Amino acid sequence: MRILMQGRGSASNAGGGGRDADGTNSISPMLERRLRDFQLAQRKRREKYGNERPWGILGLYDHLTGIRTDVEWAEDAAWRREHDEPYLSWTDFESAKDTGFNQPFFTYIVMLVCSVCLVVSIGVNGWKVERLSVNPMIGPSAETLIDMGAKQTSLIVIKYQWYRIFTPMVLHAGLIHFFLNMLAMWFIGSAVELSHGFFAAAALFIIPAMGGTIMSAIFLPEYISVGASGGIFGLIGACIADILTNWKLLFSKEVNESEKGIRIRHIKVLLWLVFDIVINCLIGLTPFVDNFTHLGGMLYGFLIGLTTMERLSKAFFGVHTDCATRLRSFLIRFFGLILSVMLIIATVIILANSEGKKVPCKGCRYFSCVPFPFWASEDKKWWYCDDCPLSQAEAHQDRETTYYTSIDLTCPNGEVQYIDLSGEDITDKDWLREQLATFCRESCDSLFA
Repeated sequence: MRILMQGRGSASNAGGGGRDADGTNSISPMLERRLRDFQLAQRKRREKYGNERPWGILGLYDHLTGIRTDVEWAEDAAWRREHDEPYLSWTDFESAKDTGFNQPFFTYIVMLVCSVCLVVSIGVNGWKVERLSVNPMIGPSAETLIDMGAKQTSLIVIKYQWYRIFTPMVLHAGLIHFFLNMLAMWFIGSAVELSHGFFAAAALFIIPAMGGTIMSAIFLPEYISVGASGGIFGLIGACIADILTNWKLLFSKEVNESEKGIRIRHIKVLLWLVFDIVINCLIGLTPFVDNFTHLGGMLYGFLIGLTTMERLSKAFFGVHTDCATRLRSFLIRFFGLILSVMLIIATVIILANSEGKKVPCKGCRYFSCVPFPFWASEDKKWWYCDDCPLSQAEAHQDRETTYYTSIDLTCPNGEVQYIDLSGEDITDKDWLREQLATFCRESCDSLFA
């Protein structure tokens, strides 16, 4: 972005304005011209796109991105006037932002890698998807996800497979999980990247995805989880940080047609922010998708966003800032980065010392997965939140009748249960394998590893 540094400097002196001899406020011609250019850009934007915006975080961030672009155009116009450069219209400036190399390449890369990994995971699963009672996301089995690199704490800590902190961010539990995440990635990821660049978007996706996975590994050590959700929530957290740091400007009279109804708009925005977060957390209550990754990613994204997101200049609008305000902004920016690094280091140390089995709280898993429907009987739920899908068994077969007479079922906690199958006339080994989770829930004392 071409910045009129000299113009901004003069804005704080001549551009910020002062008081005339009669005590009325005045602003410099330079600042007045910049504000007039900005208001023209806002009017052009409303004529082209209308006043309606998408709902929720995305809608508010879209509004903020538009303000940032219009500020850039006004500063570009001021720079061109000062250097006698040809005038560039707002329409041409807006169109130029979507051409050439100004594309969300990081977003494209993430979506491509996630797409390839989904196809590969279904292929590894024998080109079939599991029953909805096993995986409601219409995807592969838990065993396949583990083979592909899903997060499982014991394998990270005991087997030293630390790559599992990174691999879950490109894996998905199934088609539903994949399409929801890629839809969010396309809208939110591309918006952040076009506004702040490739490297900022990469940092705001990768670091929160790692941090969220580490938090999940600590609080849900035996819970298998995958998904780009941690990184996407990191982008959402960064959007929230960007919105909050520019909150006053977003609702100021300089960037709105009038101050009428500003308080109502504040309340609506807060309600939509809460609604977006709640909806995504509800999605996290399904198997293989966990809310510790979601909220951990959002926390890291918010903290890193405080550091990496470029702030709108208050000087552009003629707003003076004193030394205390500038110092506070400086400390907040570095506070986010330092706290993020400290949290990553602390959580890695906690994870490494956990032996892959210690659970901080027994009810933590129900913060991330809840059996559903609540009203259905135990054998008719759409999905469960236990470790029975990981159960294994040794089957005993009568050679004369070929019927399976019994199995030695190894429960998730390692205990072995003998299950009598005599009189059931079972000959289908694949069917018997599919029933192991049901046998586990009926016979095992502990359903968790």
